[in-house]
Amino acid sequence: MAEATQVDSAMGTRVMGTTVMESEAREAPDRIAEQLQNNAPIMAELGERLRRQPPRFVMIVGRGSSDHAGVFAKYLIEIETGTPTFAAAPSVSSVYGRKLKLENALVLVISQSGRSPDILAQARMAKEAGAYVVALVNDESAPIGDIADLLVPLKAGPEKAVAATKSYLATLSAVLQLVANWTQDAQLLSAIETLPQTLRDAVNSDIQLRPEDVAAVKNLVVLGRGPGYGITRELALKLKEVCNIHAESFSSAEFLHGPVTLVEQKLTVVNVPIEDESYEAHSEQIADIIRRGGTLVNLHVPSKGIHPRVAPLALLQRFYIDVAHVAVSRGINPDEPAGLKKVTQTR
Repeated sequence: MAEATQVDSAMGTRVMGTTVMESEAREAPDRIAEQLQNNAPIMAELGERLRRQPPRFVMIVGRGSSDHAGVFAKYLIEIETGTPTFAAAPSVSSVYGRKLKLENALVLVISQSGRSPDILAQARMAKEAGAYVVALVNDESAPIGDIADLLVPLKAGPEKAVAATKSYLATLSAVLQLVANWTQDAQLLSAIETLPQTLRDAVNSDIQLRPEDVAAVKNLVVLGRGPGYGITRELALKLKEVCNIHAESFSSAEFLHGPVTLVEQKLTVVNVPIEDESYEAHSEQIADIIRRGGTLVNLHVPSKGIHPRVAPLALLQRFYIDVAHVAVSRGINPDEPAGLKKVTQTR
């Protein structure tokens, strides 16, 4: 595949890349800068509401990459606010026709398109059941806007590649902005102000995942802890959908409860370390895997001094660029993975 040069009129810069996927990933810092500025009044009002009327719990509705963003949101909300948070099973409403008891709950609907029938059914049920429904959606004209109490636009712009990149990062930044406004944590609010530059630095940082790291690999696991684990599902998904590598995500603690026996078969492990409260425990678990003979591919946050809640986004920003190159090296077009399409209709 020949290298392409395209001009992004929104950024006013020349983007070098082999794929649309990479070009879109490189847009993320500027898209997120627009998002944070645009949504500041919405998030300030939402944060005030959540402090005034604290939800009993938070339920997150999403599929695919949106569901993976919900894992990051679960850790962030529970760590920073102490509010129990869990993922919904959309088919409970769309297939089984059941109604949940959601009085005084916050329901976060996360969707790129805001059009999948099961997501709409779950959102409609949640609102009828007494929840306050907030939708994080990229397509502002989506029908979810007619259901949710509040629509928060992700402002990622059109995403042509099947594999989501900038919309996923924009979802995580929206979750960060929501939680920071909810808690009024000064350090987190400050870190979000500098998030676009943090991501630009990641775009320009050194390559981490090289084609030769996984050249002969057919199976691997991706390990992290806390919010770091929250992004490992997305890393594993991208390795599967654009590189045809069977990749599974685990908390490094959970991996020791059985699956670690696979390490003795020379299993490749992608290590996702985040220097937060979990770092020491995670490092001990990785050291155990090394002792057992595992083959490690070590990723890392591109620069030091980044707020630990923001750090996973910086690591992921660099990974998206690298994994697109890995796909091309394996003879795969990551813009059009076999058997996949941009909007998946499920019920």
